[in-house]
Amino acid sequence: MCVLVVLLCCAFIVTGILSTSRCAAPLRRTFAVSRSVRQGGPSPVWKLGRLNHVAVAVPDLERATALYRDVLGAQVSARVPLPEHGVYTVFVELGNTKLELLHPLGEKSPIAGFLQKNKSGGMHHICIEVDDINSAIRDLKAKKIRTLSEEPRIGAHGKPVMFLHPKDCDGVLVELEEA
Repeated sequence: MCVLVVLLCCAFIVTGILSTSRCAAPLRRTFAVSRSVRQGGPSPVWKLGRLNHVAVAVPDLERATALYRDVLGAQVSARVPLPEHGVYTVFVELGNTKLELLHPLGEKSPIAGFLQKNKSGGMHHICIEVDDINSAIRDLKAKKIRTLSEEPRIGAHGKPVMFLHPKDCDGVLVELEEA
């Protein structure tokens, strides 16, 4: 239930519902931009795109799928095995983004290790689109951001993906996917 509340809050923020609430004083979004970015500096040859999905590790994939499909009325994909990533995936369509439900496939699955530490599951990673994944990887490595593999791999959407080390991304596992 707690994961559901967090995900719904994320969805409200992404869709702007919270910023257009019926408060007496409307909320105003402001974004801090570092001085070095504002004052020029070299612009990257790649661009960060939209949030593609939020991935949630689940101990019971059938139960989680039923929650989103049967209780919440969402459109969900079929269960798809991705042996090269050690996971089963189910995508939940949310209109402006997706949830990716992850369940272990095989004993060496990174999700199995995650679920050993988090018995009831939880948020595993976020996925953000980039327009040129190879340029993004070169640029990020030059900026001392570690990746979890040397080269991009093909992800659940059939596109190249790369995971960035959570210790270099404020504790968040970030997946980049070429748009």
